[in-house]
Amino acid sequence: MSPALKSRAVILASLALAWIVGSGVLPSKPPELSWYKGNLHTHTINSDGDSSPDAVARWYKEHRYHFLALTDHNYLTDPQGLSFLFGASERFLLITGEEVTTSFRDAPVHVNAFRLSETIQPASGQSVQGTVQANVDRILAAGSIPSLNHPFFRWAIDADVFRAVERLKLFEVFNGIPDTNDEWGLEEMWDGALSAGREIYGIAVDDAHEFKQFGPDRSNPGRGWIEVSAAELTQEAILEAVERGDFYSSTGIKLAALTRSQYAIDLRIEPTGDEKYLTRFIGRDGKELDRVVGLRAVYRLKPGDGYARASIRDSAGRRAWVQPIFGS
Repeated sequence: MSPALKSRAVILASLALAWIVGSGVLPSKPPELSWYKGNLHTHTINSDGDSSPDAVARWYKEHRYHFLALTDHNYLTDPQGLSFLFGASERFLLITGEEVTTSFRDAPVHVNAFRLSETIQPASGQSVQGTVQANVDRILAAGSIPSLNHPFFRWAIDADVFRAVERLKLFEVFNGIPDTNDEWGLEEMWDGALSAGREIYGIAVDDAHEFKQFGPDRSNPGRGWIEVSAAELTQEAILEAVERGDFYSSTGIKLAALTRSQYAIDLRIEPTGDEKYLTRFIGRDGKELDRVVGLRAVYRLKPGDGYARASIRDSAGRRAWVQPIFGS
């Protein structure tokens, strides 16, 4: 740059600063973010749960969750009244939800809808893929957010169907019901969709139906949740953050810190007892990009990785999943 151009640039920068100071207009400061714990899939006696909506909401609030979606089958359990009882600013939020429930032949097709004002009726299709797509489209047309539930429940959704569904950004990488087959290649199916160019994020949920009796063979609460990084505890802020992938999913592992950028994932695990922790970073075609034993794990995206996500397991069998980053 010539001396004349340098001088002009300095003058323009000085004038701009003088205008900002003189006008009282300062550059906006990014909002401070907080972590909010919540469950986006549970049932009440309005469908096939065993407890009333107020009993379900009470369980989650008493167990220090920040938000909850009641997702009864083909029924909107309106949380407005419950919000008067249990809602508290920056403490507890009820999100509108419904499990849009249908099937194709023997294959169950269940798609959660978040942010809705009335019950969404399920749609039909000419195949499993067509049925999933029809319900995703109907949920989006209602201004709601779709999430594919328990893909391997009764082996309903295979990798080809999952990869082909369009405009779907959320699915359940973990579902707390005992017979949903989450461990049988579900992450590999996720990697197949990511490698095909899909931007899709994995949530962990309870899908709780039973609040009166507890046991390993029952569909109880407290087994899977998400921790969302958002500016405030409102339905819009939480759901917008979820759609951006600004959350991690867990069955018991808690992160003390997490940074996801366009270029890197940087995480720190909050230890529990003397458990050991393994973090695996996964990229295109399910390739393991790196593995780290310990409480701190960092991965910087490299050319050819396609994407990077983190899958964490501790020595007690608990899991956590950090959402993929995609680079430029």
